[in-house]
Amino acid sequence: MFNVFFPILVLFILASVTVLIMMFLPELLARKSRNRRKLTPYECGIVPETDARERFPVKFYLIAILFIIFDLETVFLYPWAIILKKMKMFAFIEMAVFIGILLLGYLYIVKKGALKWE
Repeated sequence: MFNVFFPILVLFILASVTVLIMMFLPELLARKSRNRRKLTPYECGIVPETDARERFPVKFYLIAILFIIFDLETVFLYPWAIILKKMKMFAFIEMAVFIGILLLGYLYIVKKGALKWE
C-alpha cells in the first residue's frame, strides 16, 4: 500500500514546498521602498474619479454566465463529430435534439432581454 501512495505523498510535498517558496521568497528578495506615491491607486495613469468599490450591475455577471453555458455546450460537438460515422442517423438525431434545446434556451434569453445592455 505504501508503494501505491508514496508518489502521491511526494507530489503533495513538492507542491507544498513550491507554494511556500513562491509565497515567501519575494518577501526575502524584493526591495522594500514604501512611499506615498507608491501606495496610491494606479488606474492606467489616470487620476481616479470615483471610488473603486462601486457596485457592478448584475447584467455583467448574467452575460458572463450565459456565455460560459453556451460556450461549454459547444464542447460536446467534438465527441459527436468523432462518433458520427459509427452511429450515423442516431447520432445526427441526438445532436439535432441537443442543438434544438440549446436554440430554445437561446431564444428564451433573447425574448427575456437578458442580452440587452440598456
